[in-house]
Amino acid sequence: MKFVLNRELVEENALAADTTLLRYLREYRRLCGTKEGCASGDCGACTVLLGALEDGRVRYRAVNACITPLAAANRRHLVTIESLSNSGRLHPAQREILEHHGSQCGFCTPGIVMSLAGLYQQLLTDNGPQPDRTQVCEAISGNLCRCTGYRPIIDAGLKIVHTSDESHRLDAQAQIDQLASIGHTETPPGYFQPTNRKELQQALAENPDAHLIAGGTDLMLEVTQRCRPLNTIIDLSRVAELHRIDERDGFIHLGAALSYREMESFFADRSPSIRTLLERIGSRQIRNRGTLGGNIANASPIADLPPLLLALDALVTLADAQGNEYHMPLSDFYRGYKKTALGSAQYLAEIRFPARTLSDFHRAYKVSKRREDDISAVMAAIRLRTGAGKYGEVFTEVRIAFGGMAATPARVAAAESALLGRALEDEDALNTALAAIATTLQPIGDVRASAAYRMQIAQNLLRSAWQSLLQERIGKRAAEVRHA
Repeated sequence: MKFVLNRELVEENALAADTTLLRYLREYRRLCGTKEGCASGDCGACTVLLGALEDGRVRYRAVNACITPLAAANRRHLVTIESLSNSGRLHPAQREILEHHGSQCGFCTPGIVMSLAGLYQQLLTDNGPQPDRTQVCEAISGNLCRCTGYRPIIDAGLKIVHTSDESHRLDAQAQIDQLASIGHTETPPGYFQPTNRKELQQALAENPDAHLIAGGTDLMLEVTQRCRPLNTIIDLSRVAELHRIDERDGFIHLGAALSYREMESFFADRSPSIRTLLERIGSRQIRNRGTLGGNIANASPIADLPPLLLALDALVTLADAQGNEYHMPLSDFYRGYKKTALGSAQYLAEIRFPARTLSDFHRAYKVSKRREDDISAVMAAIRLRTGAGKYGEVFTEVRIAFGGMAATPARVAAAESALLGRALEDEDALNTALAAIATTLQPIGDVRASAAYRMQIAQNLLRSAWQSLLQERIGKRAAEVRHA
């Protein structure tokens, strides 16, 4: 495979399929500015930038080098802390960190600088304005600093684009030309990188027991945390059909290889609730790599997106090496703890849900100790539709789903039935639904939350959604009276 490492076009074909970017940089290239802190994508000390050539320009994304396979750099521009300065002049991110005293021990500093450099490049590419505090905090949300404190780091970030000087653009013409010169390349032995579904099917047919990877933000922990080799890997991230995202035939269609970042852009105007949830998943580095399909197929009971998709009546499409497709409700996809309907040489191809559900009242709640880059103690998704009844407004469709409360993400049918057909203001119906949650779910207790806490939170989240809808309707009725 070929890629541009900082300013050099390099070729690597002999390394193991599961070699990480971090190991490659430190052990094989001796570029030790990229640090290893946690080896699990949690601290950000290993942050680097990966740039892909798109329509004649390079779009960069910050990623965690510790859980990103080296082959992800194929035909990409890999940027590390060592190449940021230009002819002895510090990059704006480096300069501002220095001037605002944003570094003490310095171990986390390279990752923080790379995250800010990624924001700098994004603003240059998009002709964006001076960054605000929200943008800076979001850019460094995946970077932990244990001694400096974040105030000087944020101050530095607020100053990184206050000049029209573009001498520190990462996508200089030389790098664009280098990327454009890379044609078809072979990946390391055991690593397959199909670009369409036909190539994917062939790879699956020849390697039915291969590990499927898209973002790898969970799978690569097998390598870094459990020291288990992944000898054969099929990378889904370059399969164009798995990145489709559109609305047609009354459904929202989502390719399984879509990253969280791609989904953020799509749902920005369609659903503030979904956009807010996506912004709570991991860090910016994780959302740049992590995918919808991985979040579902991993079958974790605390995954963030399955409860939301269950509440939206999502359907999944599975495909196999022969091109056959199988369609089923997402609720049938889960067969037990960490078990799914996926068979040998099959993959998750698409998720779709009725577009009309986005017009319903819907809320997604993530409860965790930290706002960014943390695992849910409870994940709840609630969708409520109302209509005219005999004596007023009643619930005509109810979906209540939870993660972290059972062996699999699940809807609570008894709670849904308790509200269905009942008046919006009927608090007795709500209390019946809350009681159904208590009798149906049996949450576990662990280091994140006790079973009792999880149960109380789950019930409180349903009550919160109910109250929010009630307040929304009361406000609407008051407005109608004022304008009558």
